[in-house]
Amino acid sequence: MLIEPNQKILFIGDSITDAGRRDLAPPYGYGYVSMVRNMLIARYPNLNLTYINRGIAGNTVREIAARYEKDAVSERPHWLSLMVGINDVYRQFHGDPATAVFAVEYQATLRLLVHRVQEAFGTKVILLSPYMIEADAEQPMRRQMEIYAALMAQVAAEFKTLYVDLQAAFAQVLRVSVPQLWSDDQFHPVGPGHALIAREWLRAVGFEL
Repeated sequence: MLIEPNQKILFIGDSITDAGRRDLAPPYGYGYVSMVRNMLIARYPNLNLTYINRGIAGNTVREIAARYEKDAVSERPHWLSLMVGINDVYRQFHGDPATAVFAVEYQATLRLLVHRVQEAFGTKVILLSPYMIEADAEQPMRRQMEIYAALMAQVAAEFKTLYVDLQAAFAQVLRVSVPQLWSDDQFHPVGPGHALIAREWLRAVGFEL
């Protein structure tokens, strides 16, 4: 596995990362972050890892950038896991478009966030793509999510980070299941949806049962 003893893993993102960590289920939330932590402890109890959840519901990459120094950089993590993009796209279709983040700003901001921790601390980065739990690949918002996922993949390749394509992971399971198994609203996972994200995260770092 890629993670080494005594390392610090910081998760930052939107509501999927937050998952109640600030109120209902502190400090890790009830979602994939907590599942990743539990599985790493159960399998590698000797590693003595530190886990920090800094997800905040509703965040776009712009809002993460605004709090990045305080919530991420100041922690000097060995690993930084970033999931962002759903709100950036969603607000182009619903709510206030003025708060949406369009493609050029999205990718440019991702580059700045990755470079900041890599350059300062040699932090290893895991980028988790935005997604929509929608079986129709031609649905306009899902098409836009795939565009943003591709932009993130380009940043991952440029900076040689780990990349987790969650849109592809959900598309695979939707071939044999209904969206309601994974989410009540196409975005916020229920238990199996969070487990799928945790599984893909663990695969990326070389977790072995």
